[in-house]
Amino acid sequence: MALTQLTLQAFLRDTLNLGDDLGSDSTLFSSGALDSVAMLNLIAFIEEASGIQVRPDQVTLENLDSPARILRFAESQAA
Repeated sequence: MALTQLTLQAFLRDTLNLGDDLGSDSTLFSSGALDSVAMLNLIAFIEEASGIQVRPDQVTLENLDSPARILRFAESQAA
């Protein structure tokens, strides 16, 4: 599995129960849509789907607060 916009959107919708209207710039944590338990599940998914390891110092709103930020972060780590 690869981390793509489609796989990320499906995970957020199906596993974390976010709606279908989630946009690429929708905030996930700063809006309160997801909590700390969801963060752990999301990190595990990112690591599995992209093959990267997310370090604790990388768990920031800048890196993980929207689908677009998640994809940019994962792409930057894979290089």
